[in-house]
Formats: sequence, C-alpha cells, structure tokens
Amino acid sequence: MRILLVSQMYPGPGAPTLGTFVADLERALAARGHDLARAVVDRRGGHGRHLTLARDVVRTAQRFRPDVVYAHFLVPAGLLGALAGRAPAVLTAHGQDVANAERSRVLRGATRLAVRRATSVIAVSNWLRLRLEAAVPGAAGKTSVIDCGVDLERFVPADRDAARAEVGWQPQGPGFLCVGTLDERKNVVRLADAFARSGVGSLAFVGDGPLRARLVGRHGVRVEGPVAHDAVARWLAAADVVCQPSLVEPFGLATLEALACARSVVATRVGGPPEFVPPGAGVLVDPLDEEGIAAGMAAAAELPRPNAAARAAAEPHDVRRQVERIEALLESATRAPAAASAPVERR
Repeated sequence: MRILLVSQMYPGPGAPTLGTFVADLERALAARGHDLARAVVDRRGGHGRHLTLARDVVRTAQRFRPDVVYAHFLVPAGLLGALAGRAPAVLTAHGQDVANAERSRVLRGATRLAVRRATSVIAVSNWLRLRLEAAVPGAAGKTSVIDCGVDLERFVPADRDAARAEVGWQPQGPGFLCVGTLDERKNVVRLADAFARSGVGSLAFVGDGPLRARLVGRHGVRVEGPVAHDAVARWLAAADVVCQPSLVEPFGLATLEALACARSVVATRVGGPPEFVPPGAGVLVDPLDEEGIAAGMAAAAELPRPNAAARAAAEPHDVRRQVERIEALLESATRAPAAASAPVERR
C-alpha cells in the first residue's frame, strides 16, 4: 500500500522525543513492505504549525497519490488527513484529542466531522474508546482498540547494575523511576510526596516540564531531565520499580515499556493501564491517594527483580503485532466506500 502518514507529533531535530510512537509504527509498516510518505509536525510550539501541516498534507497527497491516509490525533491532523488527503482515512485517537472534544463545542464539531469522514477510527485503549463514543456517538461501530505497542527488541530485560553504571545512578535501596513530562497530569509532585512519606530508596525523574522546580533538591530525588529516546531503555533497566501514577493516562506507553524491560510498575487506575497491567506485574493505584501511592511503591518493590510476569504482560503488545492489526484496517479502508464503517476490533 501507499500510505500517507499524517501526525501533529513526530520526532524532529529540536524535539527528538516528540511522537516517537508514531515513528515506531511508521518503521514497522515500512518493514512490512509498504511505501510511506509523511506530512507531520516535528517541533513543539510555534505559530502556524497546523497551517503548515494542512499545506503539507495537500502537497504530499498530490505528489504521492496515497491509497490510504493513516493519521494520528483526531483534530487537527486527523481532520486534515480525512479532508485533504485524497484517499480513505484511518484516524487514531490518543487522548488529549478526545478530552478537547469533551470540553469544547467547536472542537467537538470538528471531531465529529473527522470521525464521519474517516473510514475507521482507532482508540489506543478501551477506556478511550468509551470516552470517544460518549463525546462523538458517530464513532460507535467504526472504532477499534489498538494500542501503539512497544518494541520488544529495543525494550528488553537487561542487567540492572550494568545499566546503573551506564546512566550514572546508584540508588540507596530500591530505585524508583518516573519517565515523562514533569507536569500536573503526570502527578509528579504527589509521587515525590509519596516517596518522601515512605522514606525508603531513591527516586529519579527522567523528563522535563513546568513542575521541575518543585522536585529539584528533595532528599533522595534526582531530576535527570530529558534524555534521548534510545536512552530510556537503559534508565528503565536501571530501575527496580517504574512509577506512572498519572491523574489520567489514556494509554501509558512508559508503563508498557517498563513492563517490556521486566520491571515492576506502579500505574494509575485511571485510563489504559488497567487493561495491560495484571496482578504480579505491578500495582494499580488511585492517583489522588498519596498514602495509597506510597503503599503501592512499597508493594511493587517486593515483587521479583527482574519480573518475568511484567515481561509476559508486555509481549502481546509487541509493536509488530499491533501493526498487523493496523495494516488490516488500512487495507480494509482501501476497499471501502468513502466514510464507510470498518470491522470493529475490540479487546
């Protein structure tokens, strides 16, 4: 197939970790023999980036003549792909796009149009599918649940001590790690407070964001800052427990990557993680319960290291398996009349 990839998040020179999951899916589709062209935003912020994306979608579609458009995020990328891509479209909802539709009448209208014009829609978790269908009833019957997957060849069980030497982190006691943006949604301050309550081990944050200043200088806490995506696996291997007690996590890629590295997790109950974190692989917590997060950290630290149950939980989510399912939807779209429903695939 000739596939036009459209995304408002994609890794670029100034933002190498932006939308890495989109690039991983692109590589997996290319490895299956498909010809891809892209129209993407590969930088953070900046005026006019969505207008530039619209122009790029039109120009790339005219030049490339795709069989199908594969777009990430419903609005604006999905809407642009569905309207200007000159081919049937498969759109992926990731979370913030659905939240925007819930909060804004204008964006809800745009999302309804995108869904109506799409041949099929993908939600990265069943939790998100339900939210989307409540906000945009037209998504019911044409939405499949397919997550972004994890590269099981990149995120692998590895020697903890060797990884610690490589990243320069030597925790005293259990090593707890949080990977992601240091913002309110990721619940990083409450996590740091829960860690202080426990008084055991060391906690590292890999990432950056507006709440960094509220984490720096705390006893036992290290704020590493952002690292290259390829270095994330080494940090995960260096940890005993990976924590992502977000206020909401529509999917939870960092949690899945930690499981793939055979690391136990502390994950939020709100969103996608309950769909792939079974007992024995980690602990699910109420993100608003600081004492519960502390108890979850202590319980996760008692799980095996490395944790074979965690790796086993990640294996069904191999990005190559997920791409096989995406490929089937894309092929179905090329055969379907415009805006027809595709077969529903749910877990």
